[in-house]
Amino acid sequence: MKKLFKNGVASAIYCGVGVASLMLVPMSSSYAAETVVEALSGGKVSGQFRYRYEWVDDQTKTKEAHASTLRTRLGYMTGDYLDISGFLQFEDVQVVGANDLYNSTINGRTEYPVVADPEGTEINQAFLMYKGVPGTVFKFGRQAIVLDNQRFIGTVEWRQNSQMYDAFTVTNTSLPDTTFFYGHVSGVNRIFGPKSPQGDLDMAGELLNVAYKGWAVGSLVGYGYFFDYMPGQPISNTLSNQTVGLRFDGGYKTPSMPPRFLYTAEFAKQSDYADGATTVDGDYVNLMFGVDVSDIQVKLNYEVLSGDGVYGFATPFATLHAFNGWADKFLATPRDGIKDIFLSASTIVLDGINLSGAYHLYSSDNLGYDYGSELNLQAAKKINKSLVVTAKYAAYSADTNTNNVARNATGAAKDLDKFWLMLDVQF
Repeated sequence: MKKLFKNGVASAIYCGVGVASLMLVPMSSSYAAETVVEALSGGKVSGQFRYRYEWVDDQTKTKEAHASTLRTRLGYMTGDYLDISGFLQFEDVQVVGANDLYNSTINGRTEYPVVADPEGTEINQAFLMYKGVPGTVFKFGRQAIVLDNQRFIGTVEWRQNSQMYDAFTVTNTSLPDTTFFYGHVSGVNRIFGPKSPQGDLDMAGELLNVAYKGWAVGSLVGYGYFFDYMPGQPISNTLSNQTVGLRFDGGYKTPSMPPRFLYTAEFAKQSDYADGATTVDGDYVNLMFGVDVSDIQVKLNYEVLSGDGVYGFATPFATLHAFNGWADKFLATPRDGIKDIFLSASTIVLDGINLSGAYHLYSSDNLGYDYGSELNLQAAKKINKSLVVTAKYAAYSADTNTNNVARNATGAAKDLDKFWLMLDVQF
């Protein structure tokens, strides 16, 4: 399917939607055209300029990273003709300033800590969409796929080069309060960019996600994700796996009590699939309880990705920055697994400044030793409908116990500090 997308069908999408992008006549995205020409000219332009400065002090490196980068996006959604529309989006990442004083993963500057924002220009999304069946949306092409809280399937929007999927997807909402999603994924365009050997991943993936939101107390989601990695790819075919799970997520407020109570309970089982080795075996647990009152939200969280000393529960297509701390120490689950107990809080102050933070305590699932702790702080302000300014800080403090040093000498056993300043303009 990916070869088909790259050659014949992709060319049709790129040419057809590309002509539309040159016309740049902004109209409502729900515009129904009477002719193909009207559909091509009656679409909507979208775009983004996102500048970010990222500083990293990694105990394993001799130098500090200073990454100054700009992400530029330009997209065009056509109008509908016979319930068919198309979307094309370009994405460009460039270093701002004289030097790229960071390891982008492809620039060879290995004396610096990694900031996985390599320079490059690519087609970020290019898909056709059909809405001719009531309650159903079909998409074919390169597209964003976001499921639930992105713990398993997401777009990694935090990185300047986001993660997109070459896929055929179906979303159906015909049943009351129910959303059914199916996706066949033939390739994943990862955050490392097309110039990196880690950038594109060929695979045969099946995504199933069914969500029911008919209860006042919360929503129930059942999912199954089946990943068959091709030989010779950035992820070994011996790591092919299947993950099946249930998630309940919601909130409840009684008439006599002011707080709104928040809660999440989730469990998933991972095992080998296709050419996956028998060592692929693990469990996932996610529990949360919180309160929301007067614009103050506090949550106590407990998350476990199991590990047995050989295999750690894997979530390679998650928006990983959102989990296990913003310092990104645990982008890949350690072989001993991870238990993350953390307290998070958020509030709004001074006419719209959103403050949030979290404190994490990390330990291993196997052998039960401590990895370390982490503090996360963030302040964000929406200046107007287009501009958001964000400042963010993460400090990971490693525990130097014997097991951690011996088993994670260049990873969880080393300190790491990060700071970000970001300006995001969207239209």
